[in-house]
Amino acid sequence: MKYIISVIAALFISVSAAFCGGGSKTSLYEFLRNESSSRAAGLGGSFVCYTNDPNILFYNPAGIATVENKTASFGFLKHLMDVNAGYASYTQRLEALDGWIGGGLQYFNYGEFDELDDAGEKTGTFGAGDLALSLGYARKTNDNISYGVNLKIIYSSIAGNSSSAIAGDVGVLYSVPEQMVNIGLSVLNIGAEMQSYNGYSEDLPLDVKIGISKKLEHLPLNINFNFHHLNFSYDNFIDRFKAFSIGGEFTLSQYVQLRVGYNNEKRQDLELGSSAGLAGFSIGLGALISKYHFDYAFNSYGNIGALHRINVTTSF
Repeated sequence: MKYIISVIAALFISVSAAFCGGGSKTSLYEFLRNESSSRAAGLGGSFVCYTNDPNILFYNPAGIATVENKTASFGFLKHLMDVNAGYASYTQRLEALDGWIGGGLQYFNYGEFDELDDAGEKTGTFGAGDLALSLGYARKTNDNISYGVNLKIIYSSIAGNSSSAIAGDVGVLYSVPEQMVNIGLSVLNIGAEMQSYNGYSEDLPLDVKIGISKKLEHLPLNINFNFHHLNFSYDNFIDRFKAFSIGGEFTLSQYVQLRVGYNNEKRQDLELGSSAGLAGFSIGLGALISKYHFDYAFNSYGNIGALHRINVTTSF
């Protein structure tokens, strides 16, 4: 356990030193910050250390090296104001590359809008959408350590105008089977625009995440704790660690899991006046039916509303 604590401390120091002063809460392609997994959403976004789940591709590419079989997952998100989104992932071991490969898709459709002229008269309609395609590769150096990378192509369009970017993700996952502990670190969306909307380059939503998970020995509960956005700029250094999430997954039976989560940054961002309601809290449910795993998540946005997500995952 002393070694585990030393590893966590070293990761904190290295990440903070490497990315101190970089990043902000607003950037281009904000859709990439949304949860791309119902399971992860039910845990408040605490997902950097999860194993044997194809959607880990979106959180820590090193995790795809823990997926045991050829596995695919498809999901749908019902966002606020009739915004709809979808995501899909697939992973498998590839002997020819002595590792694991994965592919992912994230898509947002913002619906249809009225197009008006200078006089305010309707002249037509237009749409807007975002898309990201990911291709990942991961290896294990031994039974305890894995590392992975993603190549990501990003595209955005609105009213006939478009922008595109290329980005990468990197991640490391360290497991301690004897303690039932996982430690993960990922850096997401490292890249730049290839084509911009206005001719001026904008930053991508760079995100540095670190997390630890612990499966309890005498209770069917896996606890996850993650820090997000460690690269964000703050006047106070301590504020850098306010973007955290915690989640718990209860295994009620071989076929059913219950999840609860809390995201501190979301709660602060969604506070209206002196009240945030249940903003930042989430709950989820997983059910195994035949060879299909169904996941549902409910994320509260407080007085603004709530998000609903569903996932179907299966192995071949």
